[in-house]
Amino acid sequence: MPDRTRLDGRVALVTGGSRGVGRAVVRRLAELGAEVAFCYRRDVGAAEELVAELDGRASAYAADLATPGAAAEFVAAASADLGAPTVLVHNAGIASSGRSVEHTTQEEYLRLYQVHALAGAEACTAALPGMRTAGGGSIVFVSSVVARGLGAGLAPYAMAKAAVEALASVLSFEERTNGIRVNVVAPGLVSTEMGDRLVRAGSASSAAESLDAHYPFGRVCRPEDVADVVGYLAGDTSSYLTRQTVVVNGGGNPDTLVHEG
Repeated sequence: MPDRTRLDGRVALVTGGSRGVGRAVVRRLAELGAEVAFCYRRDVGAAEELVAELDGRASAYAADLATPGAAAEFVAAASADLGAPTVLVHNAGIASSGRSVEHTTQEEYLRLYQVHALAGAEACTAALPGMRTAGGGSIVFVSSVVARGLGAGLAPYAMAKAAVEALASVLSFEERTNGIRVNVVAPGLVSTEMGDRLVRAGSASSAAESLDAHYPFGRVCRPEDVADVVGYLAGDTSSYLTRQTVVVNGGGNPDTLVHEG
């Protein structure tokens, strides 16, 4: 009996794959057998290091998703090199500045909306024709518990992530007869550079590591915890799941971001 967890022979694209959660997702998809292409914004060294580590199972493309059209260009370039993807993970994101709503600029709102939501829509638009031709696929958006509006100083981030979840819901309906599943992974606080910035933006007094005690498992979420769920949603063992949001926070209280310390 074939192993339905495997992704052998499939092409998977990941936005924002050089660091943090995206890096763990690229690793996990490659471990499952997929040929992975990921984009990165500026950290060439980290991208090249990951490509070397995975020994030919991944390729990297420079793309600043704050630029309209860049996500579609990444999908087009990777598809030309590897073939049409049947797995797309939109993970790319940037953190809020930490300003209150009163002091947040329109520029910040628009920049986060572009990277989180519009770039996701652009990537899907570019990837969908190939998925339909292949008979189906899996799209996974990485959101956040912050999409529920938790955290002072996080309005642009929360609004952008809420838009991501709305996009995923609509897209799941539109593509349900084409064999394309669309799901969301919503982590709590993740132990990454951006996770630490979100803690500080959310007015907590300490970094991610000092919040471990507030979680039932004694630690905050790790990038690999998110990547494992993404790997599951990408494969055939989740073939009956679509329009779902999987919260990955270890049973922790998301209010910890702002109310503790």
